Amino acid sequence: MRFFSQSFVYDDSWSIVALAFFLRYPNPYASHVISCDVISREQTPSGSLVTTRLILKKGAMPRWFPKGIVSRAESWVIEESEVDPFGKVVRCVTKNLDHVKVMQVEESVQFAQNAEGKTLQHTEARIVSRFGWGLTKKIENHGLTRFKANMQRSREGVSLILSLIRESRLQPMTMTLGAENSHTPSPACENKVDARENVGGKTLWTRFKTWMYQPPPPPPPA
Repeated sequence: MRFFSQSFVYDDSWSIVALAFFLRYPNPYASHVISCDVISREQTPSGSLVTTRLILKKGAMPRWFPKGIVSRAESWVIEESEVDPFGKVVRCVTKNLDHVKVMQVEESVQFAQNAEGKTLQHTEARIVSRFGWGLTKKIENHGLTRFKANMQRSREGVSLILSLIRESRLQPMTMTLGAENSHTPSPACENKVDARENVGGKTLWTRFKTWMYQPPPPPPPA
């Protein structure tokens, strides 16, 4: 088993970082994420919001891994989160549902507001392989290296969404039942951004929309 732990501080308030965390897909730093769907969401008697999401990710096996063991380089990941708006804490646990004998990665993330009004992110991960055949440690080391690299890209993705929220002047919203569409920019926000685009200012929002709505590739020649 391999264990990873890391902390990071965002300068933004907890409500903004929590919003960016749940809106982080899609983004250019998470091209390996194919889909992300909410499968359940409920509010607890204490006022917390509990959400379960199912995420499909793609990857690639290392060249040294035996051929034919894993039929497809995709994995379903379950994400279970709890948002405590009163304690200003987000707790989230994710783990892959398939290929668990080859390697299972269980990640625990917490976002909490610190005394300075900033947001502390603490991440822990446990990487376990039960593959055997003399490859267990090699698989776990590979998983740890890949997880560290993905952590950096994940942080860059959240930071991008934070920048978009600031630029489009989205306000922090209370996360309640039925808040799936709370990230939709208001017409006023869109108008402000469009006005800047019309005068030739290529904003971050413009670049993100360009990435989001890329035209499909041309069909292969007959």
